[in-house]
Amino acid sequence: MSDEKLILVTNDDGYDSKGIRALAEVAVNYGRVVVLAPSKQQSAKGHSITLGKPLRLKKVNDFDDIGVEAAYSCSGLPVDCVKIAVGHILDRQPDLCLSGINHGSNSATNIVYSGTMAAATEAALSDIYSIGFSLMNFDPDCNMEEAKKTVDWVLQRVIKEKDQKAKLLNVNIPDISFDKIRGVKVCRQGNAKWKEAFVERVDPFGHKYYWLTGFFEHKGGHEESDIHALQQGYVSIVPAVIDRTHYDDLNTLRNNWTGLS
Repeated sequence: MSDEKLILVTNDDGYDSKGIRALAEVAVNYGRVVVLAPSKQQSAKGHSITLGKPLRLKKVNDFDDIGVEAAYSCSGLPVDCVKIAVGHILDRQPDLCLSGINHGSNSATNIVYSGTMAAATEAALSDIYSIGFSLMNFDPDCNMEEAKKTVDWVLQRVIKEKDQKAKLLNVNIPDISFDKIRGVKVCRQGNAKWKEAFVERVDPFGHKYYWLTGFFEHKGGHEESDIHALQQGYVSIVPAVIDRTHYDDLNTLRNNWTGLS
């Protein structure tokens, strides 16, 4: 029986994004690769799934030239893509799920909203080693060549060195050349969030509508965070968890909330 790895590649930017092609170009060096990704942009959809309407798959040939075994676009969301790939398309459970390369950072609390990380998390729920990759550049036409070198560095350690202790990694890459990256920091999730505002406008029919704007506010205070690492020119790697239980509060409430009297 072959020990060749089966690798699922997905994203939230759509099957035709530059990021997913770059990710697949690296992944084919490490095993059989199947791409299954949304048919259109699905950023910031979090862990949503499609209910009440059908999912439609279309086989695409966009990756034939780089040695991908098969590729599909899906009408659904990033999590849908993982579910249908694992549950219907693949001939067995994949050894690895790679999501990205996302156009834009998924550091700090962006992981809550990120479709990229939601896809990786969904795979991790099925005990599949999963990695989300993001580049700190929102331009859909940005150059991914330097980011591919970081992806390759990570996959060498995960696959060749069999360093597979964690199950879910959030990897963010500075938008600089590979030779200028200062190194890799395995770190904690940063304390930052979007400071939001809504711009009120009026449509041609005289009805009000609202456009979400804002900026990413870093609250600082922790030099071991992914935000700090990226600011200093390091690749940040955060081992993420699915269990959202706050264990300090769990113990406090167990002690204080007893009975109904």
